[in-house]
Amino acid sequence: MSLSSSVSAWLLVLLCTASGAYCLLRVRRTGRGSRGGSAAAGEALMGFGMALMALPLGTGGGWQGPVLLVVFCAAALHSVWLLREGAHHTHHLVGSLTMVYMALAAASGPGHGHAGTAGLPLLTGLLLVYYAGYVVLGGARLVTVGATAAAGAGTGGAGDRGGRGGSTELIRACRLAMGTGMLAMLLTM
Repeated sequence: MSLSSSVSAWLLVLLCTASGAYCLLRVRRTGRGSRGGSAAAGEALMGFGMALMALPLGTGGGWQGPVLLVVFCAAALHSVWLLREGAHHTHHLVGSLTMVYMALAAASGPGHGHAGTAGLPLLTGLLLVYYAGYVVLGGARLVTVGATAAAGAGTGGAGDRGGRGGSTELIRACRLAMGTGMLAMLLTM
């Protein structure tokens, strides 16, 4: 692994860990049993799982693939359960299934599910298109929310609070960071 790809992998680990930690704090603030807390818990799991999967080759033995496979199969089942609350949880299901796919690729080939491990080209391509669209749309929404919050702050309005869970901009930035991380990991397959 070259120095630049090693640095990139560690930056991705840092980004995903920070996103997972923020989502974990949101769970604590909103309450685990609440609607927002359940989604935040899934996002925290996704952030920490992505950080584990992004570890550079040779850092953790070979146990990450099988452990992540079990964890994200359970997360996918939880996401199916969350779908009863509405279709807005579909992204959690797609994310969990993407992590299952990458964990399976890691278990069937060399590496940890990223650098050097190939998946099914068509499925990888479809997931790349999905996450590219998610990142572009998420970035556009983040810019829109930021502009609305700035306008609300100028008029004395609240503008930027996303309920008890935290600011809307920070929540969307966290989701955007994880979407970008997923896109980066898929690009290396």
